Amino acid sequence: MVGLARNVQIRKSYATVTLNQEYTCPAASADRAVRPVTDKEFGLFQKLIYEKAGIYLAEPKRALVDSRLTKRIRELGLDSFAAYYHHVVEDRDGEELTQLLDRISTNETHFFREPRQFEFLETQIIADWTAEAAAGMRLRRISAWSAGCSTGEEPYSLAMTLREHFPLSAGWGIEILATDLSTRVLDRARAAIWPIAKAEEIPPKYLKRFMLRGIGTQTGKMRMTHEIRSMVRFERLNLNDDVYPVSGSFDLILCRNVLIYFDNPSRMRVIHRLLNHLAPSGYFFVGHAESLNGITDRVRPVMPTVYAHAGNQHAPSPEINSPSRGVGAMP
Repeated sequence: MVGLARNVQIRKSYATVTLNQEYTCPAASADRAVRPVTDKEFGLFQKLIYEKAGIYLAEPKRALVDSRLTKRIRELGLDSFAAYYHHVVEDRDGEELTQLLDRISTNETHFFREPRQFEFLETQIIADWTAEAAAGMRLRRISAWSAGCSTGEEPYSLAMTLREHFPLSAGWGIEILATDLSTRVLDRARAAIWPIAKAEEIPPKYLKRFMLRGIGTQTGKMRMTHEIRSMVRFERLNLNDDVYPVSGSFDLILCRNVLIYFDNPSRMRVIHRLLNHLAPSGYFFVGHAESLNGITDRVRPVMPTVYAHAGNQHAPSPEINSPSRGVGAMP
């Protein structure tokens, strides 16, 4: 990456950060052969994962199941998917089910993904919130929820953007809830450490202000400042659960590139549960391949992938001549 050293201007550095060690397979089982998943076994895992997480794994996902679970089966000293299935369902404390869902989950993410949404956030939503607070129409408090936060790039991108425009010195309080199904990615998100190559995804003004360069044993890595980390609370949450252990309402909910992993019935249930927590003046963001059009009348579109609560009288009208990409029905 050309010019990285110049762009990453760090005010201070962290000297030592302890990282979790990687799990090492027991020597006796590391090379144990695992039989490929059969049709019957794949069907069992399809049903289990759908029941527990609402994620539907179609036939093309068979290879994903095979590759992601084989290592875990070896770690446990088992030799078949059938044996692992019984191990999961017979585990009373649910720890192995968590392991299973961790490994099945797809966790691709980037800083400032969907740049048009962040542009809309800065030029429209933040401007409106600032004006409303100045007029005494709202408190100087912002609450947001990143549902399906993966390794943290999304909620931290949001935190940097909000803190830039709503400084603590001006009396603004910002709280961001970040949830995911995978405990593995949540641990990484809380640590807030990434390869320094990811710096190219972050605007220079935020990189300079909010990111620390690793030194010593952490050379080649970067970490989010405490100021931003303290704004985000990470919790495990299964969007397929009937009730979400979440209190209050949110000015902004991001559920981006998550809904595509649900079938239509599960997707509609998740959307309505999330909307139960959207403030009357709030906004709801989805991913570029997702849409709420024709699914619910509880929100209305203001631009592709951005929706306002139906009762939000301050939200702008839908864009004229907006690109159609991302506006159609989800697959």
